[in-house]
Amino acid sequence: MRYFFADVNSYCRGLAGVFILVFLCGPIILNAKEKKIATTPPELYREIAMQDSLMFAAFNRQDLTTFKTFFSTDLEWFQDNGGLIQYDSVFYNFENNFKRPEKLTRKLVKGTLEVHPIKKYGAIEIGTHQFRHIENGREETGTFKFLMIWRKLADKWQITRVVSYDH
Repeated sequence: MRYFFADVNSYCRGLAGVFILVFLCGPIILNAKEKKIATTPPELYREIAMQDSLMFAAFNRQDLTTFKTFFSTDLEWFQDNGGLIQYDSVFYNFENNFKRPEKLTRKLVKGTLEVHPIKKYGAIEIGTHQFRHIENGREETGTFKFLMIWRKLADKWQITRVVSYDH
């Protein structure tokens, strides 16, 4: 049987060369595959988390007037099972839901909130939330994912786009 290396010394030198190559080039290769993720300033995370909390406090109180202030009038709402919905239709639906006897409440699932900056615009909010209500004496719960685009004008945050999915 013929071997690639003629003797043990050649084999060891070849093996040492492979280790040196991996040692020297490995970090370069690994860094080349590293994802570049914009860091989220802690202040931005806190601001968006606070906006989310205030917005859904209004939702849970069924305070449509306050709830609407968190959304831009050029809102586009994308729902996996409902398609694209414009501002007027979105709030017509919320108004009808708030009139129902079954009070719907929302809670952010702990540990799922992500916030990412959008340069010269605002932020992306991603997370998972649960909606609950009592129907026919039983609690109904739905857990869904969302992505919201927040725009900051002066000192006011408003949502311009919503993607609601995994229904």
